[in-house]
Amino acid sequence: MLFNIKSAEDTSTADPVVEVQVEKPTLLEQIKAKKELEVVIVNGPTTYFVGPIGKEGFEYILLSKYAKHLGVALKLDVVSTVNEALALTREGVGDITSGALSRTKEREEIFLFGPSYFSVKEEVVCHQKMIRDGSFPRSLEDLVGLKIVVGEDTSYAEHLVAFQQELPELVFEESAEFSSEQLLGLVSQGKIDCSVVDSNIFAVNNRYYPAIRKSFDISGLKELSWILREGEEALGEDMRRWLNEYKNSGEMARLIDHYYSYTDSFNYVNLTAFHKRLKTRLPKYKETFVKAAQKYDIPWTLLTAQSYQESHWDRLAKSPTGVRGMMMLTLPTAKEMGVKYRLNAAQSIYGGAKYFAKMLKDVAPDVKGVDRYKFAYAAYNVGMGHLIDARVLARKQGKNPNRWKDIKTVLPLLSQRKYYKDLKYGYARGQEPVAYVEAIYEYHVILENKYKNKANYEK
Repeated sequence: MLFNIKSAEDTSTADPVVEVQVEKPTLLEQIKAKKELEVVIVNGPTTYFVGPIGKEGFEYILLSKYAKHLGVALKLDVVSTVNEALALTREGVGDITSGALSRTKEREEIFLFGPSYFSVKEEVVCHQKMIRDGSFPRSLEDLVGLKIVVGEDTSYAEHLVAFQQELPELVFEESAEFSSEQLLGLVSQGKIDCSVVDSNIFAVNNRYYPAIRKSFDISGLKELSWILREGEEALGEDMRRWLNEYKNSGEMARLIDHYYSYTDSFNYVNLTAFHKRLKTRLPKYKETFVKAAQKYDIPWTLLTAQSYQESHWDRLAKSPTGVRGMMMLTLPTAKEMGVKYRLNAAQSIYGGAKYFAKMLKDVAPDVKGVDRYKFAYAAYNVGMGHLIDARVLARKQGKNPNRWKDIKTVLPLLSQRKYYKDLKYGYARGQEPVAYVEAIYEYHVILENKYKNKANYEK
């Protein structure tokens, strides 16, 4: 920017001009000056959503941490599809665009990308029934003749267009109306044959749509990044340094573990049965779960998920070892919790909630956040003594005894004598509490998704 400055003593007809160059602030400087990071973000389970406990999502948490690093507030412009997000990006809205966006050559010609934060593959996803009728595709050639729909302006559409050069018979549609998650819902309903999504999007949504199946990959590993504004690098460089620090601190691994660690552990039969029982069994007990959870200050979806893992919401459930009821309480535990009749659903639910609250209180104070619940569930399953042993072993191995992502790698070692022989509480079937905790959180996430829009669920 140039300013003309006149000299007071100058009497000549030509005004002298002093050129003063004022540099425009970088995007990073602008963000700090306005004390706000504005982000265009796509609504979805891998990016951002509002659940019973508030705002969530892998990318939302990551953005929140970065905004905190900058010392600014996080402002969100929420959209439903990648197409909408990129349209706003072209208009210059916001400082960053977030939407599980992959770096493609075509996009890099238009947009400035920040550093990569996650790697995924693109996967063809189709309906389970196609396996039975012999039409399930195993290659690009098998896609010919199928109804395939992908999101408009997505990298999936770019790849399919490229494949059409060699396979012109391949036909697909682009949708500006539906997000990738919604298209998977259409696959699940049998309204379209297949779609293409990133591997993390499929993994998370397979919980909600158990009838969908991965067919094959159409890409190698690709990097996800945020799109930046203004065409300058200062923000990207700051973001790169911060991401490296975040990864080196172990926080990135913990975040990935929380959102994705248990997505591959459930099969079609398990999930189909669970979704069926959401409609046939849970309504009879939902109010009791909610009230018991409120009494003992526990998220009701966690308590409900635990009960499903224990008994499949069968009040008459019984194991060969003698544990019984909705929460599968032992006789001594039931007596300690004031439960007189374990096959009474309400007594069992309240007793289980009370016992879990006790476990939660007994977890070491250094264990924070979501990990406190996971530690408490592990103790509920295997006993607090073995959990204490696992923390001791974690320290010996140079791992963090206060993080579930480390403890779950140590617990299975308690079944090996070379590890448990020097520990106070000895042998334990350590893999069991790991599977127990991961299963509860799998069901918990599905319950949160179902009940974040109560009206839709109760239709």
